[in-house]
Amino acid sequence: MAKAPTVDDVARVAGVSRQTVSNVVNTPDIVKEATRLRVEAAIAELGYRPHAAARRLRTRRSSTIGIHLDPYAGGISGVVLDRFVHALTERAGDRDMRVLLYAARTPEEEIARLGDLLEGGEVDAVVVTGTFHGDPRTGWLTARNLPFVSFGRPWGEDDVEAPAHLWVDVDGAAGTRAATAHALARGGGRVAFLGWPAGSGTGDDRERGWRETVADGPRWVVEENVGAARDVVAAGLAADSGVTGIVCASDSLAIGAHLAATLAGRDDVTIVGFDNTPAAEALGLSSVEQLPERVASGALDLLMGENGTVVAPRAAVAGGAHVLVEPRLVVR
Repeated sequence: MAKAPTVDDVARVAGVSRQTVSNVVNTPDIVKEATRLRVEAAIAELGYRPHAAARRLRTRRSSTIGIHLDPYAGGISGVVLDRFVHALTERAGDRDMRVLLYAARTPEEEIARLGDLLEGGEVDAVVVTGTFHGDPRTGWLTARNLPFVSFGRPWGEDDVEAPAHLWVDVDGAAGTRAATAHALARGGGRVAFLGWPAGSGTGDDRERGWRETVADGPRWVVEENVGAARDVVAAGLAADSGVTGIVCASDSLAIGAHLAATLAGRDDVTIVGFDNTPAAEALGLSSVEQLPERVASGALDLLMGENGTVVAPRAAVAGGAHVLVEPRLVVR
């Protein structure tokens, strides 16, 4: 078995001292950028992995990223967040970081839980999921200078040029633009949008992609429920026979739309979901794939840098504080 590379090997390849390599691994912000990049390249070339336990003792860091585990609510679309958490855990492990899951039922309860974790030194950083307008969690974390990134935008006036914090998200509008274009090309008629009530940042973003693509089409509103979606679409198709396509804000809504179209004998209606869940695949429904594995990689890059091995606070600078993942339309 080949001998694992050591810090001395990295120092030799990079042409720096052993202490400089240690600084890049443990406190990269104090190293000049050119030197840091040279050491990081040597680390990548050799496949060097610092001993995590020893590093935790030296730096008094937990090498742990906390992430909220949503309560189990059944349904269809929760699999996306499950895939994200799994991918984050796997990719964090590649960087000698651990992921700690914590549960909370409300934002206030989550803040209390985060307070306990921060006081006990149990996490070095946090990944916040499910952001919304006026989210109290992000302000609380910012005030305490705990490094964090959100899966979901800050939902400010300009999240790119004036970001409130680091964030990674899926470009929902790009996904529904592709879905709408596909439905228009296949059906030749009008394309409706089946989405949630206005006010949801994620839902509004997905609706925007549809609005930017259609010249005319009905907007049907429903909560996240298969039965309710079926009833709304049944009424909509009965009132508007010119609809030949339906773009949905989620796979749950798409399944409801599929049931309604089938019962109405409207097999000509093209239905596209969002999330690309196993349920949509089983029914042969086209859907927008969010690529949560890329989201997880983007979150870690923002927290640690592309080749980083420790979490360090990073400023939310204009244009460089986010990763926006373009989803992929899966046509069936």
